[in-house]
Amino acid sequence: MNTSPQPDYNYDVDQIVKAYEQAINEIVRELERLDLTKYQRANMLSTLKSISEILAELDEKAALMAQSSIEKAATDGIIHAILALEIVDNIAEVRKIVMFNRINKEFVKAAVADTQADLLAVTQNVDKKVRAAVRQVTAEVMRNSLPKGINASDPLRREILTGLRKTLGDSVNTGIIDAAGRRWKPSTYVDVLVSTKMMEAHKEATINEAVPRGALYGVISKHGATDTCSKWEGKIVKLDRSAPGDYPFIYELPKREIFHPNCRHVVSPVRRLDRLPANVQKANGMQ
Repeated sequence: MNTSPQPDYNYDVDQIVKAYEQAINEIVRELERLDLTKYQRANMLSTLKSISEILAELDEKAALMAQSSIEKAATDGIIHAILALEIVDNIAEVRKIVMFNRINKEFVKAAVADTQADLLAVTQNVDKKVRAAVRQVTAEVMRNSLPKGINASDPLRREILTGLRKTLGDSVNTGIIDAAGRRWKPSTYVDVLVSTKMMEAHKEATINEAVPRGALYGVISKHGATDTCSKWEGKIVKLDRSAPGDYPFIYELPKREIFHPNCRHVVSPVRRLDRLPANVQKANGMQ
């Protein structure tokens, strides 16, 4: 059973993460330029306009990068399937014949749209958090700009400004809260999101290419995992629910254990289980 190299999408993910980090840094600089010593509505509106422009440019760039990344991962999945099924002997030859079948065309279109929507949700969340923080801070600046009488003091004013600066900074750097209530920096969230989406695209494209070619089973890859994935390494799974045998269906595997967010495992399709290497057969109770 030939297979392609373990997919490594660190570069692709890093490029998208860097785009978000650059945008966040630009937003931070805009917030740092906001004059908090006195209330000026024009300054607030100008800052919010600049931030919107930064995020709009980021959305456009991220959408294109997401499309390229998902298409790349899906192509890799198809190559992986063709090599595993020994239709072609080497990657160079595979690349000459690789193309998206009807199923994969629809899958890739949906996966790209889904990834773009998730990335857009990140920037929308940042925009919402920052706008709320700017309005809150400028309101406090306006209140604290009112005459306070003889009790007002410079140290108190410096303390207020420090607190307001922190509010603005926190709005950017802790802008994402996931379904489990965990708080993420936008760049860290994007890292996990894109990495997960690309590996999912690889897996789905592999299955979509393999099943129409008569491969109803797959073997989960092994790379010495130490987490819950380890129990599934080298295991046979069904790629089609109707396939004979007492093997788990790949879409019913517990996601907390395998193919979870940031998971690096792939599945290699097979047509005939009796042609699997002896060690794989043994590990699955076939001997």
